[in-house]
Amino acid sequence: MTDSSSAAIEPQALLPERHPIGDFFICDVVDAAPKGDMAGMEHPIFSLSTKPDHKFRRYDHNGDWLEVRPGAEGLATVFDRDILIFAISQLVAAMNEGREVHSVLRFQAIELLTATNRETSGRGYDLLKSALERLVGTRITTNILTGEKEITRGFGLIEHYEIVREGRDGRMQEIEIKVSDWVYQAVKSKEVLTLHRDFFRLRRPLERRIYELARKHCGRKSQWRIGLDLLRKKTGSNSTRKEFKRALKKVVERDQVANHMPDYAVTLEEGDRDIVVFTNRGTIPSSTGGQSKNDPIRKLKDDVYHEARLAAPGWDVRELENQWRDWISLSGAEPPRHPEAAFLGFCRKWFQRKGMP
Repeated sequence: MTDSSSAAIEPQALLPERHPIGDFFICDVVDAAPKGDMAGMEHPIFSLSTKPDHKFRRYDHNGDWLEVRPGAEGLATVFDRDILIFAISQLVAAMNEGREVHSVLRFQAIELLTATNRETSGRGYDLLKSALERLVGTRITTNILTGEKEITRGFGLIEHYEIVREGRDGRMQEIEIKVSDWVYQAVKSKEVLTLHRDFFRLRRPLERRIYELARKHCGRKSQWRIGLDLLRKKTGSNSTRKEFKRALKKVVERDQVANHMPDYAVTLEEGDRDIVVFTNRGTIPSSTGGQSKNDPIRKLKDDVYHEARLAAPGWDVRELENQWRDWISLSGAEPPRHPEAAFLGFCRKWFQRKGMP
C-alpha cells in the first residue's frame, strides 16, 4: 500500500484535460460519446509497449483465435486505438441520428486530436501520422465473429488513410480513413460500448487495457473478479507473471490513493491464486439505448425518438436516454408505468435547464 509520503510525490494520476468540453455529450463531431467495439475490447489486439513492437502474436481462448502481425512501424498500440474509438463514435452518432453511414470517414485532424485529449502541437500531428501507419500496417487473421459474420481473411485495423495538408509543409487538415469490415460490422450490429471520457487521460497502457476489459466484462454489474494469469493473457502482456503483477500492483496503489481509474475501482487479492477485483463505482450509464439485463425499463418504442428531438432540439437523444435510464437506476425509483411519456418529460426538463447545446 502506498504511504502518504510516496503518494505526495506520485505524479498526477491522469493526464491533464487538454481540451475541456461541456458537461454532456452533444451530438457534434468532437463531442460524440466515445465508443469502443466489443471485440477489440475483449481480445489483445493492441500492443502495450511504448516502443516499436515487432513481435508476432497469436491468442487462443474458448475456441476463438486471432493472429496479429506487425507492419514495418510495429504493432498498433493501445494509444493508436484512440483513432478507431473516434471513428466508431462518429459512426454510432450518425446511426443514432438516422444518417447513412459508410466504412470510409473524413474528418478534421484537429477534431480527432481534441476529442481524444491529444496534443494539438506539431508533435501531436506527427504522432497521429505514426499511429495511422501502425494501424494500416498491423494485419489480423481471426475466426472471431462480428455481426454474426466470420471473417477469415487477413485485414488491417484500417484499410487505408489519406491526409490533406495546406501546402506541402503545412499541418494536416482533413483525414480520410477506411475502417476494416470487421470493425464496420461491429458498429452496424451495435456491438459497441460507451467509454468514460477519462479513458483518454489514462497515462499507462496497462491502465487503458484493463479499463477496457472491466468495461466489457463488469459492465453494470457490481463486481467482476478475474485471476491474475487470465488477466495477463487477456491484456496481451509480454511481461513475465512477476513483472505483470508488479505493474498491476502499481495501478492498484495509485487507484487507492487517487481513485483515478474511470468507472471501476481495482484491487488485488493476493493468495494461492491471485485475484483481481473490479468494483463498479456506479457511474456507468446504459450504452445500449435499450433494455439490458440490469435495466428494469423496457426498450422504448422507435417513434418516441422523433418526439424527443422536438422536445430537446440539438441534443443527442440516445445519450439523453442513457442519462435518463441511469438516473432512474441510481435513484432507486420504481420503473415508470409509461416510459415513453416519462422519457419525453425528462427531455423537456433537460432542455429547460440546459437550453440549446
